[in-house]
Amino acid sequence: MGRVLRRIAVVSALLLVFAAAVLFTVLNQQRFEIDMAIARFGVSSGLALLITFAAGLLAGAAWRSTWIARLLAERGRLRNALRLAESRKPGAPGDG
Repeated sequence: MGRVLRRIAVVSALLLVFAAAVLFTVLNQQRFEIDMAIARFGVSSGLALLITFAAGLLAGAAWRSTWIARLLAERGRLRNALRLAESRKPGAPGDG
């Protein structure tokens, strides 16, 4: 039951964010030119802000995934060190 509610909440939040983004883009129609090194194009201010926001989200997700990968690698190293330490330990008391 908890998973279903969590999924409904996530989908609802994503739909709300998407609707807010569309509304923000529609309401901000001021246009300006963007001159990149290889191209020049015109965009609305709302669209430019949404693209910047999405790029920031992707960059944050990429950074977070590398951080999680480092944590998982460290957990693996610690688990192996624990196994090695337990295998070197003399028999448990009462073994005989």
